[in-house]
Amino acid sequence: MNIIQSIVNQPLAQAAAAAPEQGNPWTSLIMMVLMLAAFYFLLIAPQRKAQKEREKVQNSLAVGDEVLTGTGIYGRVVGIKDDRITIALEEGRMTIHKSVVEKKAESAEKPASLN
Repeated sequence: MNIIQSIVNQPLAQAAAAAPEQGNPWTSLIMMVLMLAAFYFLLIAPQRKAQKEREKVQNSLAVGDEVLTGTGIYGRVVGIKDDRITIALEEGRMTIHKSVVEKKAESAEKPASLN
């Protein structure tokens, strides 16, 4: 019986002696809060800002504006009805959802056929 106790107790005693001391729990909490704050300011805040800018552009569209869609299509707005926009392309027209418009096309970005 004594041999069994020494076999079981020896590894337990070594594990207890080698166990690192626990740090202050506040340190872990502060590090977690700092990581979440960095995550917010580096990833979430810029996305929100870009989304608000897109919504601002989409709500300010008027007939005659040159637009660039999210899929890379340039066109001139020829009609707006609720959440749908009709744009004139080089050949023909296309009706798209308002949320597809990424931005108004600058004159330097527009293809020559739309000028």
